[in-house]
Amino acid sequence: MNRVDRRSFMQAAGLASLGFLSLREACGASAPRWSPLAPLRPDPRGILDLPEGFAYSVVSRLGDRMSDGLVVPGKPDGMAAFPGPGGLTIVVRNHECETRHDGGHASGFGAAYERLDRIDRGQLFDRGHDATPSHGGTSTFVWDTRQHKLVRQFMSLGGTLRNCAGGRTPWGSWLTCEESVQTPDDKHAEAHGWVFEVPATADPVLHKAEPIKAMGRFNHEAVAVDPGTGIVYLTEDRGDGCLYRYIPTTPGRLGEGGRLQALAIVDRPGFETRNRDAAGVQRDETLAVRWIDVEDVEAPLDDLRLRSHKLGAAVFARGEGIDWSRRGVYIVCTDGGKARRGQVWRYVPSPFEGTPRESESPGALTLFIEPDDKSVLDMPDNCVVAPWGDLVLCEDGSSPDSFVLGVTPGGEIYKIARNAIDASEFAGATFSPDGSTLFVNLQHHGLTVAIRGPWPTT
Repeated sequence: MNRVDRRSFMQAAGLASLGFLSLREACGASAPRWSPLAPLRPDPRGILDLPEGFAYSVVSRLGDRMSDGLVVPGKPDGMAAFPGPGGLTIVVRNHECETRHDGGHASGFGAAYERLDRIDRGQLFDRGHDATPSHGGTSTFVWDTRQHKLVRQFMSLGGTLRNCAGGRTPWGSWLTCEESVQTPDDKHAEAHGWVFEVPATADPVLHKAEPIKAMGRFNHEAVAVDPGTGIVYLTEDRGDGCLYRYIPTTPGRLGEGGRLQALAIVDRPGFETRNRDAAGVQRDETLAVRWIDVEDVEAPLDDLRLRSHKLGAAVFARGEGIDWSRRGVYIVCTDGGKARRGQVWRYVPSPFEGTPRESESPGALTLFIEPDDKSVLDMPDNCVVAPWGDLVLCEDGSSPDSFVLGVTPGGEIYKIARNAIDASEFAGATFSPDGSTLFVNLQHHGLTVAIRGPWPTT
């Protein structure tokens, strides 16, 4: 496969490199002896505890009226930020909604679908037999980081299900993933379990929802794109999931087809990365990787991972967040490890990634952290590499508190924010292109917030 010039990809999206964590590995982690941030301070508003010197603004809440006449849907999840016109920031935001209106699953169409006529239904993926369109999708908001205020927000993709996470592309779009394998029934006219592409635009546009079926049908979670090759890495939120990669026929044109493959460990077929027994991965152990071609990727029986395991693919424990950095891919497994409190892996691609020469110098998989202590790390979910090089994690566990955490290159974990409302999950952490603002969701409360302050420098 021809490699794509990294600079042209990055310039197309207007993105600067987010940096890369050092090669030092740490399979264990502990409460930090040093933190780049001050201790958290109680929030008098009772929403978000932050370090001294930091502040936040509420971007939007579930049910707020948007610029297109629809309302902000529930369950905000994965997000990515892009440069907008005049120094503004565009953020594309997932909504992990199903096809019902109870609680956080509220759609943007109104409780009785009374706002549905404000859009072109032909742009939706699943119109539900023209009666009950699926509630998932994406909304986009435009934020002014200088004045700390919302400019506009609107629905940008609709008619999908459980849009959990996804990933930015170097060419200026968001790949949104369905964490669902729903089949057609009396409410759903389409099979679900796909990836969709959403251009990042500042003008209110509801983009036509077209599934990229060559990227496979499974319980998708998140994706990361290598800007040098255009290869896409995909996680699967299953207790016995796989890690996949998609090699597009034409880099940057994912809908034109490509090859889907599952990760396997060289000479260790069906390897268990979950570390549930003494035979698991040890500290500083590097695992050479090979990739297995996957057939029948549209998988009507939801058996893609099962067929991949039979071919030798490795088993991952609920692959969720994934993000690209200059020299590798960080992969979050939410309930990996003996205590099932979470792992973070790093995959360093082969210098010949995706080519016939790959076996000459295979890609390498290494365990970055696995504390096995929920007081340190409790079921991480979404992740993003911060402008200063640390990894930022959103917790989704069962502890009395829920945090946004930072992880240093040495594997030490520190606190960035605490949910002061209750212990429910954070989601969607992403930094503005200028590095000034961290956007994150308090998912179960339908809140999106923008955090600013004296962030560490590189």
